[in-house]
Amino acid sequence: MRTPDELREAIEAYLAGCELAPELGGLEDAIRYALDPAGKRIRPILCLAVAESAGGSVEEALPAAAAVELVHTFSLVHDDLPALDDDDERRGRPSTHVAYGEGVALLAGDALLAEALRLALGYDDPRLARELADATLGMIAGQFRDVTGADEDLVALHALKTGRLFDAAVGLGVWAARVPDAEQAPWRAFGADLGLLFQAVDDLLDGDGLVERLGVEAARGLADEAAARARERLGAVPADTSVLLELVDGLAVRTS
Repeated sequence: MRTPDELREAIEAYLAGCELAPELGGLEDAIRYALDPAGKRIRPILCLAVAESAGGSVEEALPAAAAVELVHTFSLVHDDLPALDDDDERRGRPSTHVAYGEGVALLAGDALLAEALRLALGYDDPRLARELADATLGMIAGQFRDVTGADEDLVALHALKTGRLFDAAVGLGVWAARVPDAEQAPWRAFGADLGLLFQAVDDLLDGDGLVERLGVEAARGLADEAAARARERLGAVPADTSVLLELVDGLAVRTS
């Protein structure tokens, strides 16, 4: 089993060598800029770790893992735009729209999404592309709820906006490893709990979202419960899940 650091090296190398559509021309500069290697790459690492734990190969899962990261990056580029979150900085440097202009950033995000779907469609099994498309629609639906203030149920909103890509990272991993439908339930339950854990800890670090709504203690309790459930889910999987347990523990105590 490869360690999280080794999986990160694998996805970074794949992303760096990933060929984009030649028609994009100069837009590739903005796309590569958005795919800043300073990103945590949590979602693609999760996808690769699930695939390997489930008996598949890292190499076969790399296009799926890259597709998840491209969708995540697309969402960040668009979220940073003035019409949405209006963030001028991302990962310690100017956001894509600040560096390249709003129009170019919008197109770069569009291209990232299209390239992600093209990667997923490269598999013989169409369920991988369907998984990614469904997750992207769920993520967009969550963002819409956030933008319009329709957040009566904040946990449900986060299950869409953040959780659906964690679901997809796990789902693409099990599809890439050819895990039968009937055996996927514990994997998918694990993905849902991991997404909630990530968001709860994120809100604790930022002091917003669940913290504003529930308070620090309740948000911390939610994170701890999600981490405990994620560990239990992995215990129900007849596989070596040591790397996934390491990811859970790392997310539970992360400080940035």
